[in-house]
Amino acid sequence: MTEEHPRFVLLQARDPGDPMSRHEQLCFANALSVPAEQITLHDLLQGAPPPSVTETHDAILVGGSGDYSVLGDHDFLPAFFDFLANVVIKEEVPTFASCFGFQALVLAGGGEVVHDDTRAEVGTYTLTLTEAGAADPLFKTLPNPFRAQLGHKDHAARLPAGMLNLASSESAPFQALRVEGLPVVATQFHPELTREANTERYLRYWDAYGTGDKTNDPVLARMADSPDSTALLSRWVEMTLAK
Repeated sequence: MTEEHPRFVLLQARDPGDPMSRHEQLCFANALSVPAEQITLHDLLQGAPPPSVTETHDAILVGGSGDYSVLGDHDFLPAFFDFLANVVIKEEVPTFASCFGFQALVLAGGGEVVHDDTRAEVGTYTLTLTEAGAADPLFKTLPNPFRAQLGHKDHAARLPAGMLNLASSESAPFQALRVEGLPVVATQFHPELTREANTERYLRYWDAYGTGDKTNDPVLARMADSPDSTALLSRWVEMTLAK
């Protein structure tokens, strides 16, 4: 690997033909400031990637999931959780996971995730760094508080031992984590999304998240820019992959 041309693999759980698969790839590419061709897509619905993926890629990304939940009875989940526990964490693979990926990492480590529509966060929200977040080499570069893009109904209720809680919101106490001492970071929020991209994502999944009135929708009205959180991904690459 050279610093100028790192190779990423993006793990996705999205149905065939879902346009958000390509959309997510482009969002990560833009946030990482790399060509989309440097991000290989892996379909988790076809199974977890082989451990050898770490030999052909410099870092792992885990994105959202569209219509899938880490709490669902999906055939692909057990092998995916095993991959996170036995490859990502055990082998200390540089990894950045968001939303669905955040929740999956929590479960893979032995934590707890719950579903709660009343605490769903969709749109742009203000988050606060924890004491650990303010001391983390990556997250301490953020202002405190900071804005971020969100879109979830499941949330972490308990982090596993060895995972540090880096940020929180009014509705969800666990918004970001680092596996202690490792280049493995995850966020409940979406640092790969801009205001515009989150709006596109929200409208794509309108049937699941929308209010039914696009002309007077509180989520659309709440969408705002979040440049500080979007800068996290490229900064993570600089800190993690630079030789």
